[in-house]
Amino acid sequence: MVRPAARRALVHWAQAAYQVSERRACRAVGVERSMVRYRSRRPSQQPLRTRLREVASVRLRAGYQQLHVLLRREGWRVNHKRVYRLYTEEGLALRRRRPRRHRSAVARVRLPAPTQPNEQWAMDFMHDTLADGRAVRILRCWMSTRASAWRSWAPPRSQAGT
Repeated sequence: MVRPAARRALVHWAQAAYQVSERRACRAVGVERSMVRYRSRRPSQQPLRTRLREVASVRLRAGYQQLHVLLRREGWRVNHKRVYRLYTEEGLALRRRRPRRHRSAVARVRLPAPTQPNEQWAMDFMHDTLADGRAVRILRCWMSTRASAWRSWAPPRSQAGT
């Protein structure tokens, strides 16, 4: 029982159920009488609510911010806080997207091999420790080329083992 409307309803129920005055019902519930007697002067938002529902039914993936922009373009003088309040009261909230956990399930396409020099580069960090305990860190950058071209650059294997 948080909202004043719910508290007013509880006071009216206590009055009807126990046949007590408004003053006693308010005291029993713990509510001020001024809150029970309060009547809102806020103008009716029904035309805005219906238009918000209509726009939301056409734009299914639009959230309240985009709906606010669309309403402003139509000429409605309304701020984003009111649009958000009506949007949530009407239950128009979008379904939250769940993140895709298994991206590796998608079939992967092999990247084409480079066909000429300077087409693909690679880099790598290397880390080692010297004999005296100092750390050495190196950033290696190299140009990737075709495997056949790389084989032609490599020195011939020694025939010592055969």
